[in-house]
Amino acid sequence: MKNVLIKDMLLSDKECFHVHVLSKDDFSFPIHCHKELELTFIRNGAGLKRVVGDSMETIEDFELVLVGGGINLEHGWEQGNCVNKDIKQIIIHFSADLIPENLLEKDRFISIKQMFKAARNGISFPQEAIMQVDSMLDNLSAEPDKFLQFTQLLNVIYLMSKYDYRILASDSFTNVKAGYEDKRLTSVKEYISTHLTDNIKLDKLAEIAGMSPSAFSHFFKKHTSITLSDYIIKMKLSRASRALVSSTLNISEICYASGFNNMSNFNRIFKNRKGMSPKEFRGLYKKDKVIETD
Repeated sequence: MKNVLIKDMLLSDKECFHVHVLSKDDFSFPIHCHKELELTFIRNGAGLKRVVGDSMETIEDFELVLVGGGINLEHGWEQGNCVNKDIKQIIIHFSADLIPENLLEKDRFISIKQMFKAARNGISFPQEAIMQVDSMLDNLSAEPDKFLQFTQLLNVIYLMSKYDYRILASDSFTNVKAGYEDKRLTSVKEYISTHLTDNIKLDKLAEIAGMSPSAFSHFFKKHTSITLSDYIIKMKLSRASRALVSSTLNISEICYASGFNNMSNFNRIFKNRKGMSPKEFRGLYKKDKVIETD
């Protein structure tokens, strides 16, 4: 991929986490990726643009996002339309094995295990969670004792895991497999994925699931929370987004390879769902991109 700087991981063999505190009057946190978990807290950031995989959103005044954990998920923040001149950012990088696997399997750690798994797609936290950990993160970043800093981080992680966070990047963009789901639903999703450029028929999907078309439509929405047509569009957009980021195909080729039947429809739906055109999306990713690897 062009315009990529290879950068070493931030953690040494003797570190289990690393804390960065930044104050700035303008903002640029280039799109990058790494296998470490990255906890990012932002204060006074209203208007900044957040990019996590195929998710692009303008953030509110406060932001708390957890990304990573074993996969290289592209993420970053840009100035957007933020005009605040006193932006504060606390970034904590830590290894996925900060809490050993044998502990994550215990009942007391189940919420943390689930949160770490969800973080592979990137997750954002509600305002009530942010308000609870705001001062805790300030104290953590100022704590000179490394062991006490470690215990404070564990407390922050646990509190975060008790809130209803929101998943950002789609599974089809990250190639992260979902957890257990109904085998009929899995078979249907696999068929959709392999036939995305075809004219997918409701009758065929219902046949795969062993249901009538009307029963299948109800079943699908119950288990995915979206309609079948919305799911297919979401899959096409995710495939297009990944191709825009990681391939050199032109936008017209990506349009048809993702299952859209004309450029006008592709551009309209992409801009409606992503808030920008495919060309703008690709341009955002190609600019100042950083890859951190081990």
